[in-house]
Amino acid sequence: RRMAARRALKAVLVDLSGTLHVEDSAVPGAQEALKRRYYLFLFCIRLRGAPVTIRFVTNTTKECKRDLLERLTKLGFDIAENEIFTSLTAARNLLEQKQVRPLLLVDDKALPDFTGIATDDPNAVVVGLAPEHFNYEMMNRAFRLILDGAPLIAIHKARYFKKKSGLALGPGPFVTGLEYAADTKATVVGKPEGTFFLEALRGTGCVPEEAVMIGDDCRDDVGGAQDAGMRGILVRTGKYRAADEDKINPPPYLTCENFPEAVEHILKHLL
Repeated sequence: RRMAARRALKAVLVDLSGTLHVEDSAVPGAQEALKRRYYLFLFCIRLRGAPVTIRFVTNTTKECKRDLLERLTKLGFDIAENEIFTSLTAARNLLEQKQVRPLLLVDDKALPDFTGIATDDPNAVVVGLAPEHFNYEMMNRAFRLILDGAPLIAIHKARYFKKKSGLALGPGPFVTGLEYAADTKATVVGKPEGTFFLEALRGTGCVPEEAVMIGDDCRDDVGGAQDAGMRGILVRTGKYRAADEDKINPPPYLTCENFPEAVEHILKHLL
């Protein structure tokens, strides 16, 4: 579809896993590129009296926000907790709105982000990335709850993600299996849902046409952002595979080798 008329850039959304780091290794040059946001900030104030807001938006469900921030800090990234918006936060918000008690199929390290949410006698099913829970007994328990009317909530439906050892199955195949078996559709809260990107922009004072998203997932990061009205920059790191840019229409606004190159483009061409 045709994009609305572009406005001056006010927000940059940055994916984490695969874009800034892969597990416990930073993408080369990413820390230095991120430090340039201070130049970005000062440059924008000088240019038009308004800063550019940075938000780190992630579908990761492998760890709670506190652990994620600790991991990024150890890797040398200077990021504040209030700059991170995760799909776990979005899922928790939805659970509170619906006032349901979830069966949480998430990694144990993600559980702190659900502190205070009642999980006894569950009447909803929440699926994140939880390899230790993706066994027949647990999946069957989830299936039976859904058959009894429990809503199925997918934190996201990524097909796969990047580990040091190679690509690994994401939660998407397991969510799809439950959808197929129970003849239902999951409510998805993370990327590429438009509501996720809009929620990430909340409080920034800008609209999607004033934002750009940088990520390694062509469908979830770039396609989702562009469907929401933003520009999308695809990086060839993390889970990127050759010709990924051909998988979405319209194609990415831009494809770059890595995050530092994306930052360079923003500084030179979008401000």
